[in-house]
Amino acid sequence: MMLNTVIVQVFFLQGRFIFGPDARSLFVTMLLIIAPVIVFCVFVAKELMNSFSYGLGLPVMVVAVVFTAYDLSLLFLTSGRDPGIIPRNAHPPEPEGFEGNAEVGANQTPPLRLPRVKDVVVNGITVKTKYCDTCMLYRPPRCSHCSICNNCVERFDHHCPWVGQCIGLRNYRFFYMFVFSTTLLCLYVFGFSWVYIIKIRDAEQITIWKAMAKTPASIALVVYTFIAVWFVGGLSVFHLYLMSTNQTTYENFRYRYDQRANPYNRGVVENIKEIFFTPIPASRNNFGARVPQEQGLRPRSTNGFMSPNMGRAVGDIEMGRKPVAWDEPRMAAEIGDLGGLGNLLEDKDGRFRNASPDLSRDALVVGGLDEQGSSVMNPPRTSWGVEAGR
Repeated sequence: MMLNTVIVQVFFLQGRFIFGPDARSLFVTMLLIIAPVIVFCVFVAKELMNSFSYGLGLPVMVVAVVFTAYDLSLLFLTSGRDPGIIPRNAHPPEPEGFEGNAEVGANQTPPLRLPRVKDVVVNGITVKTKYCDTCMLYRPPRCSHCSICNNCVERFDHHCPWVGQCIGLRNYRFFYMFVFSTTLLCLYVFGFSWVYIIKIRDAEQITIWKAMAKTPASIALVVYTFIAVWFVGGLSVFHLYLMSTNQTTYENFRYRYDQRANPYNRGVVENIKEIFFTPIPASRNNFGARVPQEQGLRPRSTNGFMSPNMGRAVGDIEMGRKPVAWDEPRMAAEIGDLGGLGNLLEDKDGRFRNASPDLSRDALVVGGLDEQGSSVMNPPRTSWGVEAGR
């Protein structure tokens, strides 16, 4: 495994489980599932065991416990596996050619600039792939960089704060199964809570309102599951639509395939088979491997290489951020505010000497770690209220 493959992931059991930076949200999700099931088993299912003849009440509790365990296992399969992280490059790819408008002298090496996008043909339709400055690679089609996990993820769908992980190529199947099984569990608890209320009404020959007053736990479960089913049920229906049209959540909000051709749509049946009945590709990373300790870092010549963003407006097209032009004097002035460091950028005539970024710094920064070992690339962000893909 390369040192710069993952920045903010959380590992367990020697890399067998990999969680996102907000893995603690798993405890909240587990509490929201386990707590109502415990209330259901203690106050509803236990009473139904005595209400049904021939021991037919026992399966009510058994099904609730087994289905909850199944639901939690899908939660861990979604959250605890590599969603499709693409390993980073230690250095940018080699430029393919010269930039036509570059002005160079007779004895100077012409600057090379990587193209910002490349065209890839998918099923006869041209798709643009973007260069990722963080991972120093061209993203494959349907890949996007998650600003929360700080990784490029294949077939990126979204970053889910409820499971604390990106949803991508290798865990989307389990994500949908988790959401759909949670919907069924809510309907199961909702239905048998009403069954218990009706049993009380029929046994005591009272109104439905008085029967509800005799079992407040059932009323709490009815209200809770009614609210929850709108969220998980709506999510199940929405992702069923996405699967049938072979879209991701990111593509649905970003590209709007109802206004343009979808190069990945192969028909409803084939799209569903692609999600549930195709082998899950192996992870590109070996998270259990030991990282070899490097003896030292030699400066790497850039040969006049320029990043796609050098000298251009810096912004993220897919995130919709406002581009910011590279202004050397302004940037140097801002640096000067940080403890007088701006003086280092001026010569005796007051002109700026080296305000432009030094690309040879990649000899000192490998995979987001500087000389002191601290992270310098894309600090982790919380997933609550933040759009992840870019």
